[in-house]
Amino acid sequence: RLTFKNLFEHISETFFNYDNKLLRTFIDLFKKPEVVIDSYVQGVRKRYVNPVSFFGIILTINGLNIFIISKFYKKYVNASSIVGDLDSAQNEATKKIMTLSTDISLEYASLFFSLLIPLAALVSLIVYHNKKYNYTEHVILYLYSMSVYSILSVVFGLLVLLTFPEKYMLFGSVMYLFVFVYHSYIHTRLFKLSAKQLILKILLFLVVGFILYIGFSILSVLLLLLTGTVDLQDFAPKK
Repeated sequence: RLTFKNLFEHISETFFNYDNKLLRTFIDLFKKPEVVIDSYVQGVRKRYVNPVSFFGIILTINGLNIFIISKFYKKYVNASSIVGDLDSAQNEATKKIMTLSTDISLEYASLFFSLLIPLAALVSLIVYHNKKYNYTEHVILYLYSMSVYSILSVVFGLLVLLTFPEKYMLFGSVMYLFVFVYHSYIHTRLFKLSAKQLILKILLFLVVGFILYIGFSILSVLLLLLTGTVDLQDFAPKK
């Protein structure tokens, strides 16, 4: 009969056994990411967890993490803490946008995280247009890499919230730096880049990404204005 003991043993064997594909996939995405990613692209599908399943598991874990943050730690993830006491941020529009962005980012975190994959793949395709990967294969790359980022964000993020919750936004900034370094590492190994090529690709990636970010920001503000969430008078500096 099914008991808690053998259920726990099955879960342990599935997720924590060194020989299982899930743990092997996670470890090798650090040790030899080019092998994990390129193996799947080249048709080797049984050695590692496929990227869609891997990402699906991560979304489930991430959803639980968002629930915990929303329930117990929401005050520590307020976007307004990023701008602090800057004079340029002391207007009603900025305050409304910051509050709204915090609520929306928590409520639709999994959706935004999922949409980030095809957007990052598009930028990557533009930057590495002269390499061997097509758009779909770039999506595979980011399904794997962003899953690793999410795992580490959840695990270490919860530790930060349990110990120094007021430092959580700082932790988020550190994780952005990790994403930058980790993807530079993956791209270097996957596309066999020299130091000079890597620097040029990083600069191009930042330029293309910044253009997309500005475009998205403008569209977001226009949407807020059209829906009446903010008004042009809200942008006036606080007196």
